[in-house]
Amino acid sequence: MIRQQIAALRLRLLRLSRRQKRILQLAVDVLLIWLAMWLSFAIRLGDWDAAKPFSGHGWLFLLAPVIALPIFIRMGMYRAVMRYVGNDALLTIAKAVTLSALVLSLAVYWYRGPTAVVPRSMVFNYWWLSLLLLGGLRLAMRQFFVGDWFEPIARRLSIESEIARVAVYGAGAAGNQLVAALRLGKAMRPVAFIDDDAGISNRTIAGLKVYTPKHIQQMIDETGAVEILLAMPSVPRARRREILNSLEPYSLHVRSIPGFMDLASGRVKVGDLQEVDIADLLGRDAVPPRQDLFERCIKNQVVLVTGAGGSIGSELCRQILASGARTLLLFEHSEFNLYSIHAELQRRIEREALPIKLVPILGSIRNYERLFDVLQTWRVNTVYHAAAYKHVPMVEHNVAEGVLNNLVGTLNAAQASIKAGVANFVLISTDKAVRPTNVMGSTKRLAEMVLQALSRESAPLLFGDERGVHHVNKTRFTMVRFGNVLGSSGSVIPLFREQIKQGGPVTVTHPNITRYFMTIPEAAQLVIQAGSLGQGGDVFVLDMGEPVKIADLAEKMIRLSGLSVRDERNPHGDIAIEFTGLRPGEKLYEELLIGEDVKPTEHPMIMRAEEDMLPWEELKTRLKALLVAVNEDDYARVRVLLRETVHGYVPEGEIVDWIHLRNREG
Repeated sequence: MIRQQIAALRLRLLRLSRRQKRILQLAVDVLLIWLAMWLSFAIRLGDWDAAKPFSGHGWLFLLAPVIALPIFIRMGMYRAVMRYVGNDALLTIAKAVTLSALVLSLAVYWYRGPTAVVPRSMVFNYWWLSLLLLGGLRLAMRQFFVGDWFEPIARRLSIESEIARVAVYGAGAAGNQLVAALRLGKAMRPVAFIDDDAGISNRTIAGLKVYTPKHIQQMIDETGAVEILLAMPSVPRARRREILNSLEPYSLHVRSIPGFMDLASGRVKVGDLQEVDIADLLGRDAVPPRQDLFERCIKNQVVLVTGAGGSIGSELCRQILASGARTLLLFEHSEFNLYSIHAELQRRIEREALPIKLVPILGSIRNYERLFDVLQTWRVNTVYHAAAYKHVPMVEHNVAEGVLNNLVGTLNAAQASIKAGVANFVLISTDKAVRPTNVMGSTKRLAEMVLQALSRESAPLLFGDERGVHHVNKTRFTMVRFGNVLGSSGSVIPLFREQIKQGGPVTVTHPNITRYFMTIPEAAQLVIQAGSLGQGGDVFVLDMGEPVKIADLAEKMIRLSGLSVRDERNPHGDIAIEFTGLRPGEKLYEELLIGEDVKPTEHPMIMRAEEDMLPWEELKTRLKALLVAVNEDDYARVRVLLRETVHGYVPEGEIVDWIHLRNREG
């Protein structure tokens, strides 16, 4: 019954308007000031009747709140939310009470009235009593609103035993903020700190013992921790990888607070936890972008991004937004993707007051007239061509769509750019274009070859132009080739997370399959900088670091989720890894170079490759034959033409286009 009444009172107080809450606080503070004044006389004189609020000392009881309340208001004591009072608010209270006591002491010193004598030392008692009463009340109210004093002890202990016990790796400012957030939320119970600094080992911070990394097992045994939260938002990725590798042997779920830039931008808070970033496992630190390269093709220009709603396209848009473009055109065939990226970027423009015009355009790169109309109308300076079908098995079974989107779409965008006088054209390519074993890779290599050929033509006769009109080519074409990006659509990482969440198994195509990985922001930054380095017809290759074995990546993800791998050595493990076999068109190893001729550039992460090419007129003849074969559903002929045109194309298995297969079966 009492608990219900307390809960009702708490709810009633929370529902008061802001003005009502402030009036209530002011009234209570006046009473506490009077109580502090009365107690200060009683303690000083040893007589509970020493203070005379209605006679000799009445002026003092009136003056104390008159002095204190304006100071309290001016210093923001009534702006703090009572149930979230923290150290900053308590420090403000201490400053305000001290200042009010000093002013009151001056009033006592100057007073020369005929009434009762005021002991000077009474002011000191008034000061510490006010601190105790005003600060104590606020701490008590914080506990009243966020705690439950009437919860039976046995039940409280039972609840606490069910809350996950977590250790915080990093006893610095971020770690302490995280502990405060966890204690307030009560979803997790912080039980220990882990820190590399031996100087604070075995010390107590925020009520938690600090352990060194070599004593993690001792920490687990003593505290019962089942999870570790990484509170190191600003350490380099190489160091984070070392820490994650050291934590892998323990059966602990590892999560982290967001990165430093996310915290600094205000997008997330310290208490927002996330699964371990796979980029941390790779230990790859991005090279800071060179501002001159970053702005060369963007600043004060009109920029268009095709595939603007995709993984790479959307990140390119985010980077371009902050690089001083005058206008950014979002060209996308998916209405939902276009809506999503446009809404996100528009919010950012309004929040940061960016002087840029944002234009969402629905359209397909397979519609040449639409592309040319957009480029000409908006007088586009730079095009980043990210639109493509990239999922290898999907394109392998939809050959016609792969050719029309990846090859013809790029051809349309390139020719429309020449005709509209676009200055810079950057193609986002892929490592799968190197000695491809699939339709996706071969069509992307053909797209590269189209740009290479057009770059050699000062006034090309465009493909499909029956009028025989030559157009002056002022467009500088650049191709940027890189491997997988973490978190992109179709990426294996989200799939592994979902499989682990569901209890497994985690599916890997082959025990020895390897891939290059890069984060989406780093890839986008390097694409923009590589586009600025191009002289025309350049094929740039990004430094992807060392290839990663996918099976090893799966094992690390399982262990850092606090689970064990079930295999022959550990038949009672939590999650099994199953090998399903290579998918249609999938390679065991990816490459970034067709030949061996590669040269460094002025950027350490960007290399220039010298690749074979075909003259434009010869390439046009082959493109025409290829499109005829696609239109006739002659996929055997498609394969022959791809093998004759794309160096190193070695398809595996039979080409099976689902529509063609249905026609054959019918």
